[in-house]
Amino acid sequence: MMACLLEAPLRISVLSEVTATSRHYVDRLFDPDPQKVLQGVIDMKNAVIGNNKQKANLIVLGAVPRSSSLELRTECAVVLGSLAMGTENNIKSLVDCHIIPALLQGLLCSDLIFIEACLRCLRTVFISPVTPVQLLYTDPTVIPHLMSLLCRSQHTQEYITQIFAHCCKTPEHQTVLFNHGAIQNIAPLLISPSYKVQMQALKCFSVLAYENTQLSQVFVRMMQRDKPIEMQLTAAKCLTYMCRAGAIRTEDSCIVLKTLPCLVRMCSKERLLEERVEGAETLAYLMEPDIELQRIASVTDHLVSMLADYFKYPSSVSAITDIKRAAFKLYASLGSNDEDIRKKITETENMMDRIVSGLSESSIKVRLAAVRCLHSLSRSVQQLRTSFHDHAVWKPLMKLLQNAPDEVLVMASSTLCNLLLEFSPSKEPILESGVIELLCSLTQSHSPALRVNGIWALMNMAFQADQKVKVEIVRALGTEQLFRLLSDPDANVLMKTLGLLRNLLSTRPHIDQIMSSHGMQIMQAVTLILEGEHSTEVKEQTLCILANIADGNTAKELIMTNDDMLQKLKYYMGHSIVKLQLAATFCISNLIWNEEDGSQERQDKLREMGFVDILHKLSQASDPSLCDRAKTAMQQYLA
Repeated sequence: MMACLLEAPLRISVLSEVTATSRHYVDRLFDPDPQKVLQGVIDMKNAVIGNNKQKANLIVLGAVPRSSSLELRTECAVVLGSLAMGTENNIKSLVDCHIIPALLQGLLCSDLIFIEACLRCLRTVFISPVTPVQLLYTDPTVIPHLMSLLCRSQHTQEYITQIFAHCCKTPEHQTVLFNHGAIQNIAPLLISPSYKVQMQALKCFSVLAYENTQLSQVFVRMMQRDKPIEMQLTAAKCLTYMCRAGAIRTEDSCIVLKTLPCLVRMCSKERLLEERVEGAETLAYLMEPDIELQRIASVTDHLVSMLADYFKYPSSVSAITDIKRAAFKLYASLGSNDEDIRKKITETENMMDRIVSGLSESSIKVRLAAVRCLHSLSRSVQQLRTSFHDHAVWKPLMKLLQNAPDEVLVMASSTLCNLLLEFSPSKEPILESGVIELLCSLTQSHSPALRVNGIWALMNMAFQADQKVKVEIVRALGTEQLFRLLSDPDANVLMKTLGLLRNLLSTRPHIDQIMSSHGMQIMQAVTLILEGEHSTEVKEQTLCILANIADGNTAKELIMTNDDMLQKLKYYMGHSIVKLQLAATFCISNLIWNEEDGSQERQDKLREMGFVDILHKLSQASDPSLCDRAKTAMQQYLA
């Protein structure tokens, strides 16, 4: 019998309104016929799903029934779990009527379905901020019993680790869990086939490790060379996950002096193939966001050249794709920031050939890892000019972009963005291969990452491009799509589209040509962005586009004849953010520049509108750049 199932109705004023329907559910719980009670609980379970009002009503009325049969007790636990998913007031009411001791008592039952229902409800109650976590530690038998239930099912693993993660709030809690075998019991869950179990186990470790040197030292001892390899590797993985979760700093000695060297050891040729794979992938994950760890790893035990051995296994080896994937991943992580490391990687025997070959592997995981590696190396100006050009990397990359899954497309198109930078020798042959249509199709993707990459590559392509390329971009993209991208909900897409437009509107003949055919739509788009709720960066980029238009010979008339736009420029010149003042002032400066036809008329109009007064005020601004720009503009009136 569940201890919390009350003899008398619970009366707590959670809600003033109590419906007749709710009363009907509760009355059935006190029927002498057990079958009617069971059916009443099942009906109640269905009634409370997603209905907070009904949940509160039932709690007010005392819907925490007595029970005897296992089936009925299980249904009751499910109902309690649903009631707990209501408001915080609901949970407080349930805690006040001693739901936690009752559910913990229920865990002593041998029936797995009932245990899971009790744990599910306990999980929901304990993750609420209104539940005192100390209730988990009141009875000293509870923690060891929860540890013993971890092996019962994936559900018990998920719920129990989530409870531990939320209830481990103090060093005392850490010690209790630690002393009852949390490390030994939860460590195997980090490699569970269930993602939910893995994540809860990881969160559990992160709170166990928080400012807890005791825990990290246990793992450090497990990584000693005299320990079994499996133990060393698992301990290194635990510390890696805790480091990535923020529980241990990357500069901590247990990471720099113990975990990283241990993982490098796992990559050596003395280790089994499976151990080398796991070691490389874990090491890649550990140092992925940290340049110092990357630098340390690159000079530890000749790691860069050691990894070259990963490609020397015969193709008949069953795990050959795993070993290649792991090597590419680790090279990608190693070379993601440091120029010297990238150089060392590309100079490793046949490395570029291996990456190029990896791009056409049959395994999608190897192709993805190879293109990640290529993307990492493509961040180097030097490598773009040398290795990438010598090996014509762009050819297999273009092939990879045809009909690839989204995750490959994202990485391949990111790499292509770098190959299209103005100093890359690959830019010209890529342009000649008909890439514009492909990039334009990416801008129509449902994936924001692919839209960003498509427009980013076009932006790089348009930078200092000749008029023919710019016209082709506008033609292939289409004005409708261009303006659709200017209202894209993703801020990155919008920024890159503005960057493309800015690059298209550079050099006077190009500015005048594009504005003569698309001026009205561009001015409309600019107006909408300047009036909208956008970031400073977006508005600054938009004002810079306007400054480019103001530099055109004929295009500037689209601003001069638009009083609304001139008022917006006046507003931004007086803005509190200096970046926006600078961009708006630069636009005005271009409009009144002396050496151009019609400058006198433009100066007179802007004087009448009060711009000279604003410029005079800005020439005394505290920001030196703004002050200089305003003075330069003022000089046009004095010349």
